[in-house]
Amino acid sequence: MLKSIIKSIQVISFTFSNELKRIFTDTGALLILLGAAVIYPLAYSVAYKNNVLEEIPIGIVDLDNTVASHQLEKMINSSEKVSFYSAYENLEEAKTDLWNKKINGVVLISKGFETQLSKGEQATISLYSDAGYFLIYKETLTGVLQSTSMFSAGIEIKKLMAKGSSQEQALMKRQPINSSFYNLYNPSSSYGPYVMPGILLIILQQTLLVGIGMVNGTDREKRNNKIVFPGMMKQRGVYSIIIGKSLAYFFTSIFSFSFALIWVHKWFTYPSKEAFVDLLVFLVPFIFATIFLGLAISLIFQKREHSVMFLVFLSPIVLFLSGISWPAALIPKPLYFLAHIFPGTKMAPAYLRLRTMGVDLSDVRSELIFLIVQMVIYFFIAAAAYKFAINKQKNKQENRA
Repeated sequence: MLKSIIKSIQVISFTFSNELKRIFTDTGALLILLGAAVIYPLAYSVAYKNNVLEEIPIGIVDLDNTVASHQLEKMINSSEKVSFYSAYENLEEAKTDLWNKKINGVVLISKGFETQLSKGEQATISLYSDAGYFLIYKETLTGVLQSTSMFSAGIEIKKLMAKGSSQEQALMKRQPINSSFYNLYNPSSSYGPYVMPGILLIILQQTLLVGIGMVNGTDREKRNNKIVFPGMMKQRGVYSIIIGKSLAYFFTSIFSFSFALIWVHKWFTYPSKEAFVDLLVFLVPFIFATIFLGLAISLIFQKREHSVMFLVFLSPIVLFLSGISWPAALIPKPLYFLAHIFPGTKMAPAYLRLRTMGVDLSDVRSELIFLIVQMVIYFFIAAAAYKFAINKQKNKQENRA
């Protein structure tokens, strides 16, 4: 028993050091495992740094040209979200700048605007906005709606005061219920803090899979699958090989995961409410599940380029099906079920709940159990795949002999 344990430890130690050597002598794999895992999170985060749109240029077409219309113009222009680029004589002039992308919207105040207000009639303004870019469209619409709502409230309060109500009474009648709104988990209501924490996990998962595929694809390409070590052809030897290899990739990924999930998170001030120990409890099975999956599928690739092409092609699909960029409830169930092949599909929402919402570990217990079970299953799948590959190599050698 003791000899068996010592032999297993020797196999693990040998495989660990051998795999580390292969990783750090393979420039391409090292660039993916460390370089890309650092550059991509940083590049994406920088791209989303200015994630709150302000001073969106819009045009104004004031056909009424009265005191009331000018007052509405000032209120719209004072909004943080939009800013008037230019005033136009008619809508056709404004359309030209809209097509040329000089402005992102046009506010049209129709003739008779002030007359309708003075008669107590409902006046209307029109907003033409480019909906091709939903963030710009949303902020433009929000800015104009907020300004017109304030303008309408002012007119209504003046009418109530003209009928004998005090300013305080008019305010109470205008808004009998005082509503307070709080943006939970994403105070700025911006896109970056919403999407980036989950994307970081998918990036780390995919770079780890690509790196493992490249290292093992190189061996297949060079026909260097044979690893000579006593007891390696035995079953416990296969388990020891998988443990040794996985520890090498785990050791390599510590820096990239720390950089993306700690430093990038702090540099770009993404919401963070987690107890870091709880986060580690999730990260360990997630990383090992990804490594075991990578080791299993890496034996498919005959050349290193095959792993890069296949896994990079798969990356946007994995990101989309993870439910980060598109609600999981709207993804067809068969596709979303298949997406759970990748650990990140279950890890991403649990990570966001832990990190952004600050939930307890007990609230994400089902996701943790899923990852642990997935890690165990992928370990045995990887072991079976390696045992099959080793036996196949052994049979080839015997046939040659």
